[in-house]
Amino acid sequence: MLKTFPKGGLHIPDNKLSEESPIKTIPLPKIVQIPIAQHIGTPPEIIVKRRVRVRTGQLIAKATSMISANIHSPVTGMVMKIDNFTDASGYKKPAIVVKVEEDEWVDGVDTDKSLNENIDYSKEEILSKIKDAGIVGLGGATFPSHVKLNVDNYSTKPELLIINGVECEPFLTADHRLMLEKPKELIVGIKIILKVLGIKKAVIGIENNKPDAIDILEKEVKTDPGIEVSALKVKYPQGAEKQLIKAITGKEVPFGKFPIDLGIIVYNVGTVFAIYEAVQKNIPLIKRVVTVTGKSIPDPSNFWVRLGTPVQHLLDMAGGIPEDTGKIINGGPMMGKAVKDFSIPVTKGTSGILLMPQRDSIRGEVQACIRCSKCIDVCPMGLEPYLLMNLTEKVLIDRAKKEDIMMCIECGSCSYICPSNRPLLDYIRLGKAAVKNELNS
Repeated sequence: MLKTFPKGGLHIPDNKLSEESPIKTIPLPKIVQIPIAQHIGTPPEIIVKRRVRVRTGQLIAKATSMISANIHSPVTGMVMKIDNFTDASGYKKPAIVVKVEEDEWVDGVDTDKSLNENIDYSKEEILSKIKDAGIVGLGGATFPSHVKLNVDNYSTKPELLIINGVECEPFLTADHRLMLEKPKELIVGIKIILKVLGIKKAVIGIENNKPDAIDILEKEVKTDPGIEVSALKVKYPQGAEKQLIKAITGKEVPFGKFPIDLGIIVYNVGTVFAIYEAVQKNIPLIKRVVTVTGKSIPDPSNFWVRLGTPVQHLLDMAGGIPEDTGKIINGGPMMGKAVKDFSIPVTKGTSGILLMPQRDSIRGEVQACIRCSKCIDVCPMGLEPYLLMNLTEKVLIDRAKKEDIMMCIECGSCSYICPSNRPLLDYIRLGKAAVKNELNS
């Protein structure tokens, strides 16, 4: 019997329209806009100036604290501007604008595409390489990887590494294609992480709607007793860290605790590949796989994209914006957020760009709650979304806090299932923001 998490969850149409599309390398844009705040934590300090030529892979912003990450130039070219620009959040934040020239890599980078399986570095050297490369979690959290991997930061010793290959968000296929096209590199990346953690056990979790990925990775680990593949039942939001841990191990991460408190570390497959490239090839994090998809899009695709590339450039590469487009979403339909400025850049946390037809993007008329309890049934955290929305509407923030509003993982299951079209997640996000403001005041 296939494993899954027991509490809540949904079965949503996959709409994996681009799953058969190999990852393509697209032409570079004429201009890239490289945001400085691309991770959780302190933004790095810009160390380049206007009218200075930078090379591909060159450090352009240096981490300033423990929880921070370096930023490297994804292209070769002249720095045209350093200013505040609108990013995917809708707010203006510092960014570096570079006029693109032909690639000229910094010294020491191995651009040879051949596999390098020999891990000839110590734990300290690996951590240093990951930190220098600016690696962050590419599954959405964007937490600096060198901090997460430093076992000296934890009071609990790691025992198990879980690799997240679930990609449960509808439409997105970037991780799926990466597992199909770079399986050997992923296994080397996993071994690198195991060496840093000082453990020997890893489990790769993949939902069984990706049988080809399960098959290819099972073949890769057949002779390695320390790494196994766990086929999981399809269920949203199984890609969420706590739900994935519950599905694979049966253990539950308590509220206010982290996976490491159970001796578990979780990494997304995209992050694992970035770690492989950083350690084995000295390639900093300057690109990632992005899915560009939608029901009406001419050519749903997966692209290798340099960070800082405008979203409009990706849309052009996928055939343009269909006339019936109602929304363009940064991410997937469940947890992504709509954008209206197509000049915004791809960042380390950009997993996909989804074009929704007008008919699918219009919200239904909000009606009164009918107390059907469907939102409670599907909540993977065991919360009462209807109550949290009501408390936020009435500005009863202390009560919302007592009802564990901060446990919400913002998966959107409640809003998806609500027959009254109530904006449950929107209000819960407002309530969480209000709690955070109270804590910070």
